Amino acid sequence: MNFGTVAPKVFKAVLALDAAARDGLDPVLLELVQIRASQVNRCAYCIDYHTGDARKAGETEERIYQLSAWEESSLYTAKERAALALTEAVTLLPAGVPDSVYDEAARHFEEKELAHLIALIFTVNAWNRMNVTTRKIPGTE
Repeated sequence: MNFGTVAPKVFKAVLALDAAARDGLDPVLLELVQIRASQVNRCAYCIDYHTGDARKAGETEERIYQLSAWEESSLYTAKERAALALTEAVTLLPAGVPDSVYDEAARHFEEKELAHLIALIFTVNAWNRMNVTTRKIPGTE
């Protein structure tokens, strides 16, 4: 299914939410978050899409490759680690967002930046759910 063709108003609304969520976030961090959420959600289309965007933003291959094991990797800053932990907690919401995870993210991000990070996380989760459900194939438009 081409969601943008079948439900253009919904698709455009998610695009607008996506653009608003990105405001003020570091482009590399933004892509790391989107790749990690997509890995957790097993969205091959979004993993492919965001790894390409991460490379364009200047991300290294090594950091992209180690993202699935970011907790064991020494390649990520404390701020990135806080964002990735929050990404996993929000993506795996039935497990809840532990206070310690939220507090660590709040320590590294100003309130407005944290709000945009949270919005980015729930937006990429919307894209993942849309693309996994409709069987979007990596490398297609």
